[in-house]
Amino acid sequence: MDQKKSYRTAFIFVTILFFLWGFITVLVDSLIPRLREVFTLSYFQAGMVQFAFFGAYFLLSIPAGYILSKIGYKKGIILGLVTMAVGCLLFYPAASYRVFGIFMFGYFTLAAGITILQVAANPYVTILGSEKTASSRLNLSQAFNSLGTAIAPALGALFILQDKVKTTAEIEALDANAQTSYYISEASAVQTPFLGIAAFIIIIAIVFFFVNLPKVGDKEASNDYRGVLKNRNLILGAIGLFCYVGAEVALGSYMVNYFLSLDLAETVRDTSFMRTIASWILSTGVSASSDMAVVGVFVTFYWTGAMIGRFIGSYLTTVFNPAKVLSVFAIGAISMIFISTFSVGLAAMWTIIAVGLFNSIMFPTIFSLALDGLGDDKAQGSGVLCTMIVGGAIIPPAYGFLTDSYSFKIALILVMICYAYIFYYAWTNKRRNLVID
Repeated sequence: MDQKKSYRTAFIFVTILFFLWGFITVLVDSLIPRLREVFTLSYFQAGMVQFAFFGAYFLLSIPAGYILSKIGYKKGIILGLVTMAVGCLLFYPAASYRVFGIFMFGYFTLAAGITILQVAANPYVTILGSEKTASSRLNLSQAFNSLGTAIAPALGALFILQDKVKTTAEIEALDANAQTSYYISEASAVQTPFLGIAAFIIIIAIVFFFVNLPKVGDKEASNDYRGVLKNRNLILGAIGLFCYVGAEVALGSYMVNYFLSLDLAETVRDTSFMRTIASWILSTGVSASSDMAVVGVFVTFYWTGAMIGRFIGSYLTTVFNPAKVLSVFAIGAISMIFISTFSVGLAAMWTIIAVGLFNSIMFPTIFSLALDGLGDDKAQGSGVLCTMIVGGAIIPPAYGFLTDSYSFKIALILVMICYAYIFYYAWTNKRRNLVID
């Protein structure tokens, strides 16, 4: 097998992983509205679910880079997949015993596996070919990541948010038999999807055991991070990733609650084309479904926009300076949030959903711009960048705190600040010699 064909085969298999962790990451978001009612959580406490999930990136990204340097990409990928499967399996006892701590530990374990995959796959894609087209390749892989994130909300609304969740007070009002029956039903709503996901992950791990991944790179990484931490462009890019992941996760995690705060469930039921869209996804129709499920199906379009944008971005970043494309998309995101903040009804809904389209190229473009010029130190650079995915653990609780204290409209200002920094990073990066011939 020649090198070009070998790279193509490896690219296809690694891109499958992008789809997998995108799907699972967003499916986790579907649990947040449900957990908030079941455990009577504040918006801040609900945001701590994402703290457990994305906190794993902060704690484990650099150790993951060290592990990968010792065991290689292939064994590292298998290790990551097995860890993810264990995390999914932990949801079974968590749902059975209704212990929030076990849910948090399950999220953390799941994220630990995804962290290993992220640290390995992102830089691996950038070096499977020419450095000039690295941003384009990573955008294409991330497009399939977005395909997973686009499918997840619909399945979450169908299988996780479909029935109405009872509050703690409502549960306590039930007799003992009714409580037992309700707990069994609640456990099944969470257990069945994640048991299926665990089985699928194990199958993928077995497949990767037999896949031949080409070795890339001229020398083994030194695991010395002092050099890369002096690289200004990498550090600015790492902050950009912190802002991007935090903003994207905050919007996605609280979007259902944001829609409910705007009383959009009845608007959907009363608007013909919106009701048609919701009915097409919800098997029981909009009348029998909970308000969460009715508005939750539209979060699909937030992640679908990211998927479409990444396919488009894969082309745009081959013909335009990736930094220029990033700056335009950052302005687009700020504009959509600003309009939503001063709107009501469907205008507020669709403009916040449109942010997904502008989110699309941000992660892969920031990642590839930040790694540019690092050469054989890209593994260490990837570890630094993936550590800053911890933005998904910090920004959402802060967003939730602002919502609890003030309102969603005020909390959206924090998200706009995040995108403003991304625009700053893109603007400063345009001065570097990154124009693709």
